[in-house]
Amino acid sequence: MKKLLTALSCVAVLASTVSADFGRVEMGIGGWGQTPSGDISYTESGVVSSYGSDKKADTSTYAWLLVKHPIPIVPNIRLEYTNINDTGVINGDFKDFNLPAGVASTTGSLTMTQYDIVPYYNILDNTFWMTVDVGVDIKVLETDYTANGVVVTLPGFSGGTQNYSDTATVIIPLAYLRARVEIPATNIGVESDVKYISYSKSTMSDVRIKVDYTLDFVPVIQPAIEVGYRLQSIDLNSDDEKTKMKMDFSGVYAGIMLRF
Repeated sequence: MKKLLTALSCVAVLASTVSADFGRVEMGIGGWGQTPSGDISYTESGVVSSYGSDKKADTSTYAWLLVKHPIPIVPNIRLEYTNINDTGVINGDFKDFNLPAGVASTTGSLTMTQYDIVPYYNILDNTFWMTVDVGVDIKVLETDYTANGVVVTLPGFSGGTQNYSDTATVIIPLAYLRARVEIPATNIGVESDVKYISYSKSTMSDVRIKVDYTLDFVPVIQPAIEVGYRLQSIDLNSDDEKTKMKMDFSGVYAGIMLRF
């Protein structure tokens, strides 16, 4: 978190000197009070094992940076960061570990760190107070999974009970659409964006809607606040269809912004 704040501070200093060349720079940071739900299942020889979320709520950190420049043929860029943490109950045996004999279930955890790289084009740019952007979201999804007190079945591991962890990184391209309306004679903006892909029995979507208010008493760097609601749905299937992940993360988010 400290590294993220330091990076944003450096970007803010740089952006204040070059915003005239880029056209517009915006950034924000805040917290997303999301509620996780769903499960991860593994099927082997007709037997289904599962990890089910049991976390009631969690506050995730998010940050974003938007850079708009005046060169028409070159896409603008939006960068995003989100970190999601979940805990749950594991029932049954998975590919790389088994529950100890006589144990019906154990606990586990899931952490998903997401980096979004969004090149986009302006279809409308504050035309009649409305902005519309279209582009592609290149989502880098880093997943860390932990199972507590299990017997690891991988080569090189002893047969005793231990904690098992695994890390996986996938890159998922999603279609991106953003629409924004500036309410005339106010400093209020209403905005929504959608990211979506569906392919080969897997679907992922990320939908946000928010309201923000800009404080325009500072001429160069204008602070703002944003409040919104976000729903992220992940429905992924492995190629052999043995492993399936179907989870939703939804809730209110709020943060501070800077406009240059």
